[in-house]
Amino acid sequence: MMLAWLLIVPMAGGLLAWLAGLFNPLAARIVSLLILLLDLAIALPLLHSTSNIAMPGNWMAGFNAPWIPAFGMSFRLGMDGVSWLLVVLTILIGIFAIIVSWDEIDDGVGFFHANLLWSLAGAIGVFVALDMFLFFYFWELMLVPMYFIIAIWGHENRRRAAIKFFLFTQGSGLLILISILALAFIHQQQTGVLTFNYFELIQTHTAGTLGFLIMLGLFIAFVVKLASFPVHVWLPETHTEAPTAGSVILASILLKTGAYGLMRFVVPLMPMAAHSLAPVALWLGVGSILYGAFLAYGQSDLKKLIAYTSISHMGFVLIGVFVFNNIAWQGVVILLVAHGISTGALFIIVGSVQHRLHTRDLARMGGMWTDLPRLSSFGTFFILASMGLPGLGNFVGEFLILRGAWAMAPLITVIAAIGLIPAAMYSLIAIQRAFHGPADEERDTHDFGARETAMMLVLAAAIIYLGVYPQPVLNVAAPSLNNMQPQPATAMLKETRAG
Repeated sequence: MMLAWLLIVPMAGGLLAWLAGLFNPLAARIVSLLILLLDLAIALPLLHSTSNIAMPGNWMAGFNAPWIPAFGMSFRLGMDGVSWLLVVLTILIGIFAIIVSWDEIDDGVGFFHANLLWSLAGAIGVFVALDMFLFFYFWELMLVPMYFIIAIWGHENRRRAAIKFFLFTQGSGLLILISILALAFIHQQQTGVLTFNYFELIQTHTAGTLGFLIMLGLFIAFVVKLASFPVHVWLPETHTEAPTAGSVILASILLKTGAYGLMRFVVPLMPMAAHSLAPVALWLGVGSILYGAFLAYGQSDLKKLIAYTSISHMGFVLIGVFVFNNIAWQGVVILLVAHGISTGALFIIVGSVQHRLHTRDLARMGGMWTDLPRLSSFGTFFILASMGLPGLGNFVGEFLILRGAWAMAPLITVIAAIGLIPAAMYSLIAIQRAFHGPADEERDTHDFGARETAMMLVLAAAIIYLGVYPQPVLNVAAPSLNNMQPQPATAMLKETRAG
């Protein structure tokens, strides 16, 4: 039942924040913050619990209730180590998104926080749904509120960016729906039972062209959300036009749902088809790394630069998933968490810079270390973290991915590693142009206050912890990764029985 409360609390909290905002904007902010703190208090103890619902594998918590039994749909939820890590990341980043929007959003405050909480609830639902149609429902739930956040509270070209975001993400949702329905109908053909139960559908024998097309539909949908090359075009403009909190949620949480979908659904449901697509996926990952890095190098807009770095980093994730190697998958988990922390912090810093300087143009920056030493210190730290500086979380994730990939695809590994060179170049150039040198014009010299400094310290401590001692995170994820990676013999059995 605790999993159901994880969803009920932010859903009901969004409505409560909306109503509170009608009377007092401050009340909406406080309600939203308390709601997420309550959700965090529900999520944290689940790490040490064991599900009393019969589910194959290692699950911390489970919940199952009838939903639409006539169509084989149930309200089935489950949480393992990977989903627990991503749920906790979602809630924590949501808390920071509320804090950073405290002074930035002053119009329609209640409705803004309602959409923020509903989008977070949808993301949590994606990470715990074990009924495939329920998964699709939560996929849509997290996207629609984000559309309103961008379209209403974004910058000058917000409507264009929101429409592009909506079209791409809704297109991916349509592919998910078609693939899920096709898989369910194949299962019904084989067993006589119509169900969307993940554990039942994973036993479906998929082979031949139809099975490959189902896998391809899910793959394209999740790669669109991952913002991988060449279906990334919605991301830079969306990040540029979104408010700071929207950019933080997009980069830290919504991109991770694409990676989670690949790991939880594409590989376990159709392992042989996924293996057959692996060479294409690996080269797409390489393309994302190099393309994102070189375009980031050429940006003068600091926010767009960070957006392109996300495309590059998610290329490592795509490679890590499709080398089907446990070490690489451990790296994927670490990188997802570390990227969520470091990139979320960078978008918070960019929002703070824009608030003070009224620009994101690197050509109009410079000298901030003298005027804004705390902001500049944290900015430098998180740019270096995103670059993959040893001792910080991003380095551990990318190193494990490359280490795992080397055993399976050495050429891919070498080319992917080359992408770290332009990453170092754009990182150092951004630090130099933004924080050092002479100031070009007078500016607001109000540095980070106690609230912003405390927030940055928490995020910095988390990224250092992941870099110095990642083993506890790996221990939490390990049983889940074993479940999600089917053994070759099992995959071959599915293929043979389907034939």
